[in-house]
Amino acid sequence: MTPDPFEPDHIRALRDQIARFIAAEAPPERRRAWEARQDWPRDVFAKLAALGICGLTIPEAYGGLGEDVAAAVAAVEELARAGTFLAGPFIHCAFYGGMNISENGSPEQKAIMLPKLARGDMFFAYGLTEPDVGGDLSSVRTRVRREGDELVVDGVKRWATGARFADYLYCLCRSDPDAPPRAGLTFILVPLDAPGVTITDLGHTAMRYTHSCDVTMEGVRLPASAVVGGEAGWGRGWSMLAGRALDVEKLEVAAVAFGTARACVEEAWSYAQMREQFGRPISGHQAVRHALVDARTKLEACRHLLTHAARLAGAGHPCGVESSMAKLFVCEAAVEIGLACQRVVGSYALEPGCELDRGVRDLLSFPIVGGSSNMQRNNIAAMLRLKS
Repeated sequence: MTPDPFEPDHIRALRDQIARFIAAEAPPERRRAWEARQDWPRDVFAKLAALGICGLTIPEAYGGLGEDVAAAVAAVEELARAGTFLAGPFIHCAFYGGMNISENGSPEQKAIMLPKLARGDMFFAYGLTEPDVGGDLSSVRTRVRREGDELVVDGVKRWATGARFADYLYCLCRSDPDAPPRAGLTFILVPLDAPGVTITDLGHTAMRYTHSCDVTMEGVRLPASAVVGGEAGWGRGWSMLAGRALDVEKLEVAAVAFGTARACVEEAWSYAQMREQFGRPISGHQAVRHALVDARTKLEACRHLLTHAARLAGAGHPCGVESSMAKLFVCEAAVEIGLACQRVVGSYALEPGCELDRGVRDLLSFPIVGGSSNMQRNNIAAMLRLKS
């Protein structure tokens, strides 16, 4: 894509650095092997973390680079051009971990966890949804109760992506069953190797860098320090969930969708100029030319909407509407882009292990994960006070 002339120099340099890293450490043949194993490369991620990018959501006082949301979102975009194999673990570290603990953690949690997260040595998984709870997170049934100086957690979390490799489940629990739904919630940091925790793999066809999981917690006993935010965080789960970290989470998903769609366009654009039919490159046929130009145009619109929302978030401006619009538009448009590119490449794009085959499968998931498109529409309508 044409570089953004208004993008800060340090973000442009970050993009170039990640592009060089991907070319050297994550070429297509390695990505095909990771896809076949449904896994991600710990050794390659360690090299990526050594560049310092996991610290883009973490204050310098804790070993980070200082919070820079726009740069962190740009990093997700660039990593996603090579699939979710590095972008996914980066999100589990820098966003699920770094962003949430920076925003909501107690002083003790920050001191212990943020340096590890900045180094890329710790990962979080989200424990939000449940077998009977999807978009209505205020109705979670997982319980946390106090017993003396301990907490006891019981419940089941579903679609806990990354639970197999994460250190902690960032777990939304009901802490007061008698309080109004949004008032009786608390986030708990549940070590995924704690006694009483059982992890069960769930299969899925997209984002195959990892399994999603059910995490069952039966009488899991934890110290009181496991409350996110410490004692002051008890009962504040909803404000932590609906705050700035959630706005940024929408941008993470949109950034992965954008980076994936960009890779699809790049592959189809190149292929169409090499593949000849009827005596000329297929890019010379109007139907193909129009499909590719439409894809590039939608991609450019995605970039502007995502960049605008990321800059608002980074500057600390309210951006609930803009982040929901970015999540909605980018993820929906990315599916259209991916399918159009797949049709340009034709049968080769259906071959198992093909970059476009994987890209399209991943793109189909993004209007669902991280808050579905219809949830974003509802959010936008409510925030803009559309009369119901």
